[in-house]
Amino acid sequence: MVEPIRWLAWRRGRSRRTGTAGDAFEQALGRLDQAAELADVDDEVLERLRHPKLVVEVSVPLRMDDGSLRILRGYRVRHDDTRGPAKGGIRFHPDVDLAEIKALAFWMTCKCALVGIPFGGAKGGVAVDAKALSFSELERLSRGFIRLVADVIGPDTDVGAPDLYTNETVMGWMMDEYSTIRRAKAPAVVTGKPTALGGSRGRDDATGRGAYYCIKELEKRRGWDPSSVRVAVQGFGNAGQHVARFLHADGYRVVAISDSRGGVYDPHGFDVPGLVDAKNRSFRLQALYHGGSLEDLVAAQRITNAELLELDVDLLVPAAVSNQLTVANADRVQATTIVEVANGPTSAEADVVLADRGVTVVPDILANAGGVTVSYFEWVQNRTGLYWSAEEVHDRLRPMMTDTLDQVLDLAETSGVDLRTAAYALALGRVGAAFGAQASSPVFREPTP
Repeated sequence: MVEPIRWLAWRRGRSRRTGTAGDAFEQALGRLDQAAELADVDDEVLERLRHPKLVVEVSVPLRMDDGSLRILRGYRVRHDDTRGPAKGGIRFHPDVDLAEIKALAFWMTCKCALVGIPFGGAKGGVAVDAKALSFSELERLSRGFIRLVADVIGPDTDVGAPDLYTNETVMGWMMDEYSTIRRAKAPAVVTGKPTALGGSRGRDDATGRGAYYCIKELEKRRGWDPSSVRVAVQGFGNAGQHVARFLHADGYRVVAISDSRGGVYDPHGFDVPGLVDAKNRSFRLQALYHGGSLEDLVAAQRITNAELLELDVDLLVPAAVSNQLTVANADRVQATTIVEVANGPTSAEADVVLADRGVTVVPDILANAGGVTVSYFEWVQNRTGLYWSAEEVHDRLRPMMTDTLDQVLDLAETSGVDLRTAAYALALGRVGAAFGAQASSPVFREPTP
C-alpha cells in the first residue's frame, strides 16, 4: 500500500486547508501542498499559483423568447499563462460560481503542464440552466457572453472549449461572434468546433478515448483480463459514453451506468452501443441536449448515482460532476481502481481514505486530459492550416497519454506516494521550470559582487 503525502500545511505548522464544495478553489490549492515537497519547487512557484492572473466577472443580458430580460452572472478566469496561452472550457450550468471556475482554471494549468502541451490554464462559465433555454436563447447567450469577454480572450492569449452543457454548436457561435468583433476569421479562439468550421477530427471522443488509453496501459502493466473486469460508469454524457463504448468493445463488462436522473445495474453487463444509441435517439434538437433518462431506456435494476459509486466492481469511472467521492462514502467504495474522467470528483479528504485502503486513483488531470490534448491539436491545425485525419489524431494522442501515465506510475512507485500526488509533482516541476526560466527568486537573492 502506498503512503499518501498528507497536507504539507501540517508539516509546516500552518492551518490545514479543509476544502468543501463551497470553497472549491481552496480545496484545489490543497493539491499544491500535497505535492510541493515531492516536486521540490521554489516557494515562489507555489505563491504565484495560488493567485489567478486574471479574474473577470460579467453580467450577461439575455433577451428571452417571451420578450423578458434576464441578467446572468458569468466568469472568465485566466489562472496562468507562463507556459503558453491559457486554455479552458466554458460551461453553462446553474451551479457555476467564481470559486468553481478558479478551481477548474487551476486544474487546467496543472493538466496542460502534466501532459506537456504548451498551454496555461483558464476556465469560464455562466450560471444558467441551459437545458431550459430554447435554441435561439442559447445562441443569444453564447454570443452575448463572448461580446463581454472578447477583450480578454484570443488565439494567442486565452482559448475556449466546450464544457458542461456547451458543445460544438455553441463553440461555432462563439467563434463567429469573436470573428465578427475582430473583423477577421479567428478559428483558433475556441476549440471543439464543428469540423466544417475548423474543428479537429477525433475531438468528439477525445476525453473518453484518453481515459481509455490510460486504462489500457494499466491493463498491460497489471495483466488484466478484460472479460473479468467489472466496470461502473457514473455519467453518460459525451465522455462517459465513449469510455464505456471503448471498454465494452474490448471485452470489459460494463455492469452499471448512470446519468443525471439515475442509473441502471445488471451484473451480466450491458450492450453499451445499444444504450448509447437509445440515449442519443432521445436528442432534443430544440435545446441541443440529450433528454431521455437511462432509467426510461432499459429494463434493469434501478440505482441512484450514489449507489453506483459503492457497487462491487473492479473499475469505477466517475464521469459526471465534481465532489462525488467524499469522506462520507469513500470507505464504502469497493472498486480497486478509479479513473477520474470528471473534473474534481474526489475530495482531498476522500483521497486520504482511498489511499489508506490501497485504492488506485488515476487523477482527473491525467485521466481526462485527452480532451485538452486534442484541443491543442485543433489549435495547431487552425494556426497552420494543415488538418489531420482521425487516425493521425489518435496516433498522436495515445503516446502522450500512456507515456504520461507511465511517468506518473513510476514516480509514485519510487517515491511511495499515490498517483495524484505524483501527477501534481510532475506538473509542478514543469510549471516551476517555466517560472525559473524567467528568473525566479534565487536569481534576485544572489549577493551583489
